[in-house]
Amino acid sequence: MRKLFGTDGVRGKANLHPMTADMALRIGAAVGRYFRRETNTAHRVVIGKDTRLSGYMFESALTAGLTSTGMNVLLLGPVPTPAVGLMTRSMRADLGVMISASHNPAEDNGIKFFGPDGFKLSDEAELELEALIESGVEPAQADNIGRAKRIDDARFRYGERVKGSLPRDMRLDGLKVVIDCANGAAHRAAPEILWELGAEVIPVGVSPDGKNINRGCGSTQPAVAAETVVAHGAHVGICLDGDADRVIVIDETGTVADGDQLMALLASTWSEDGRLTGGALVATVMSNLGLERFLQSRGLTLERTAVGDRYVVERMREGGFNLGGEQSGHIVMSDYATTGDGLMAGLHFLAEMVRRGKKASELARQFEPVPQLLQNVRFEAGQAPLEDAMVQRAISRAEADLEGRGRLLIRKSGTEPLIRVMAESEDPDVLARAVADVVAAVKGATA
Repeated sequence: MRKLFGTDGVRGKANLHPMTADMALRIGAAVGRYFRRETNTAHRVVIGKDTRLSGYMFESALTAGLTSTGMNVLLLGPVPTPAVGLMTRSMRADLGVMISASHNPAEDNGIKFFGPDGFKLSDEAELELEALIESGVEPAQADNIGRAKRIDDARFRYGERVKGSLPRDMRLDGLKVVIDCANGAAHRAAPEILWELGAEVIPVGVSPDGKNINRGCGSTQPAVAAETVVAHGAHVGICLDGDADRVIVIDETGTVADGDQLMALLASTWSEDGRLTGGALVATVMSNLGLERFLQSRGLTLERTAVGDRYVVERMREGGFNLGGEQSGHIVMSDYATTGDGLMAGLHFLAEMVRRGKKASELARQFEPVPQLLQNVRFEAGQAPLEDAMVQRAISRAEADLEGRGRLLIRKSGTEPLIRVMAESEDPDVLARAVADVVAAVKGATA
């Protein structure tokens, strides 16, 4: 089992293990050695980051580790995570690195990796990297040390790629759009792209100071954006997270639509247009049962995976599917991108508004979701609450109670020290009881 890598790279609180400058240096050296397959050719790695204060520290430490093994480093600065996947492949890099803790608070940070094909690394590759990090690597000879330089046009390259995913004649003229960038990586790119496409742009969360990423804004805290949509009479709101690989949509009434609703719209639209390969949408075990029923009513299939957009992408590549994502707002359109792209998905929603001449509220509620309740319980390092006998008995009771009337999902978060307890049922009493019992047991095991 992996000890260092979680659901999406390495993540934690800055300056506490594993997110220290020393560990970043070691990680940089290990991945540099791992991806430098030939010793007689030039090697390059692209590094992007979001707007966290600790990004400067990790950017420098990773650069030192990578150049020590002979890798030439191209520094992109603050760019969305999907831009790193794009640039890794388009610039013929051996490796892409994104420094971000996504939707987590500013004091956290993380390091995610993309292979030369622009896709995130497999579990197997991460296991091999962990072994290298633990054992250490030999640095390059003095005359083979790599160089580092800044790339100034990464944001513009990304912008052209995102706009290029829309039909050539698509314009957003006349649309008033609130764009919430979470004070994160897309705080410049997203408003620029929307304006260039003709929209009237009302920006929110575009003043990063290194400490306010995701604070009171973004896809996980959309209240301010929803209020802004209503106050300005905007047609729609688009909320991104800190590294802009997630999106949620806010309709003109201020109502929030999650990734499941957006995937339902795209899947049905692409199916009608003959563009949905394999007749299926790939989503995780967290996606609502209502989405599955919606797809089935249209002769489509829902392929479920473990939580994490890279597991969605792996299944898409295995099955030849071109649309997938997560309820949280990762939307993967593999015809255009190698990972979730919140801004791109948001633009495709806007394009459907224009194409159909409909309000956001008419498109953002594709199905009636089955009532779903999710609660998180924090635990301390070294604790294993899911192995506790009392917790296991509570889970068994809840599963028996829900049998035939819903489903239960218990999992350890791969990005935070949390146990996530989620249940679905159309019976509100059964739903509340199932979650409450399991949460109480987990809290008891962590007390």
